[in-house]
Amino acid sequence: MKPIYKNLVSVIIPTFNRAWTLKTAIDSVLDQTHDQIEIIVIDDGSTDNTPDLLAGYGNQIQVFTQKNRGVSAARNLGIKRSHGEFIAFLDSDDAWATDKISCQIDFFAQRPDALVCQTEEIWIRKGRRVNPKIKHQKPSGMIFEPSLHLCLVSPSAVMIRKKFFELKGGFNEDFPVCEDYDLWLRIAIDTPIFLIDKPCTIKHGGHEDQLSSHHSQDKYRIASIVGLIQSGCLSMEQERMAASVLEKKCQIYGNGCLKRGRTEEGQHYLGLYDSILGTDL
Repeated sequence: MKPIYKNLVSVIIPTFNRAWTLKTAIDSVLDQTHDQIEIIVIDDGSTDNTPDLLAGYGNQIQVFTQKNRGVSAARNLGIKRSHGEFIAFLDSDDAWATDKISCQIDFFAQRPDALVCQTEEIWIRKGRRVNPKIKHQKPSGMIFEPSLHLCLVSPSAVMIRKKFFELKGGFNEDFPVCEDYDLWLRIAIDTPIFLIDKPCTIKHGGHEDQLSSHHSQDKYRIASIVGLIQSGCLSMEQERMAASVLEKKCQIYGNGCLKRGRTEEGQHYLGLYDSILGTDL
């Protein structure tokens, strides 16, 4: 087992063919005011000039390369290779304010009982700043119920005590998208996820290579909820809430499949709720 160093933050940056934006992400970590940081970049089989870009940083960063296995496998590898007491993720198209890590370290110092926290974000879409909708406002504390509806934790904004991954496991490597939704739900069952009300994370979106634009997110959110219900780890009230959201998502996704001529898939999802839960809930 790798030694864990107190107050060291292991920053894990997964990347695949993102040389065009990766430098901004890495430089924003190098510019942090907190001075106990290790930067771990997982190159998930890039075929662009990512290797040359990374080589230019020398020993400022650690680079691990794997065949293209997806963002979940990349983050999980980074966790395994890390030495920090804390884990922070940064997507290769996002960036941080210079005090992002310091703010979170200060929070954990004041709340030694806390295991997970995230910062507020600045959203940039196609080069322009936009305001998140009301439904995207981040709650703080026990956030299981609102997190069932949509993902309310950003990988680039979160920091987690590394020991927590031994309890909850890592990202689901079978999920090409919504792997973060799945992990945050598993965490939020019994653990508060705190919000630092300061926009320290700069989140970029709207570009063509975003994974979420190429996969149906509801399909994987449904799979995540089904997994939770079948795990037996939910309270009766949590199972009731999960079942309610599952029913709605199955109806929406199933009917969407039918409209697109995917009859067999649509019928499967329209019948999934009853096959999982019966008619008791």
